[in-house]
Amino acid sequence: MQKGLIHIYTGEGKGKTTAAIGLAVRAAGQGQRVLFVQFFKVDDAPSGEKEIFKNIPQIELLRSNVRHPIFTKEKTDEKSVQKSIIETFELVKQKVDENNINLLVLDEINSVLSGGWLDVNSMIDFLENRPEGLEVVLTGRDAPVELVKMADYITEMLKIKHPFDNGVKARKGIEY
Repeated sequence: MQKGLIHIYTGEGKGKTTAAIGLAVRAAGQGQRVLFVQFFKVDDAPSGEKEIFKNIPQIELLRSNVRHPIFTKEKTDEKSVQKSIIETFELVKQKVDENNINLLVLDEINSVLSGGWLDVNSMIDFLENRPEGLEVVLTGRDAPVELVKMADYITEMLKIKHPFDNGVKARKGIEY
């Protein structure tokens, strides 16, 4: 069994989740089992990846079912957000232990950690004690330096120009 490596997709630019989706599809195409976890996404939110993953039995999608406080502002129930994040992370650890997963994608985990929703030491402990062959992808802005030091691959998405800056809202099939 090959040793699984750690990937980080971070930065201010578009493409972090998109890159992780591409890797998940590639792994599934080679018969590998993938657990794709989206933090700060609710189950009923539309997304292209959610729909296509339904047709790929090798990929299981799990969502924390809470939105990032940047979108909910003053209506944010901080305790329920943190509770959902912690419960999702505990479920991830259980699934990794029980399901012979080859690739684990933790989408927006860097934002979870940098926002203090989950202790970075919990993530470090998980990564250090994961099954030997488990490949792990960590996405989101503001990757913690402790994880950067552990990672084998680091890709920073650099925004040069983005339509959002000119008032263009997220578009179906492109941003979600």
